[in-house]
Amino acid sequence: MISDEYSDAELLQAHVDGDPHAFGVLFSRHRDRLWAVALRTAGGPDDAADALQDAMVAAFRRAASFRGEAAVTTWLHRIVVNACLDQHRRRRNKPTTTWIESLHETAHTGDDMANRELQIELEKALSSLPDDQRAAIVLVDVEGYGVDETAVILGCPPGTVKSRCSRGRAQLAKQLSAVRNPDGQAGVLPEKQGGGGT
Repeated sequence: MISDEYSDAELLQAHVDGDPHAFGVLFSRHRDRLWAVALRTAGGPDDAADALQDAMVAAFRRAASFRGEAAVTTWLHRIVVNACLDQHRRRRNKPTTTWIESLHETAHTGDDMANRELQIELEKALSSLPDDQRAAIVLVDVEGYGVDETAVILGCPPGTVKSRCSRGRAQLAKQLSAVRNPDGQAGVLPEKQGGGGT
């Protein structure tokens, strides 16, 4: 009987071998983090839900192609990010509801309007970034992945991840300068220190 004690790789292999429950256990284990990445990368809860569903169907069907060159979670995140970017490209010209509304429903900021307004501005700025920069920033700065693991997820060199993050942060800082520094003071979003891979 499949249980949560199995490793990710064992669960994926059990799924490939025909176990009807293994993939469900694997997905349940990583669902929250995959959803968080989808939500921020796709740009809206509806798009994120569609993209996550597409990604999990793709992972379910392509499990036999997993070669073990990266962690199973890295493989899953890569599929989710790609599905989100595909979803975003398909819907780019259609108006979408932002996922800020769902953030407000679950926010723990109470009646702190300043924090809520800042959150709204952050989400607007993040959604305005080019797809590649947004994906890199979501994975590195929001989800806390190292540069090397993000590079594997996105299928590009670590230097490209660093460059995308740097350009994206600069753009975010420019867009948020009026919000964070209404008096024109410097120091909006400091460059994230470190950045080494895991």
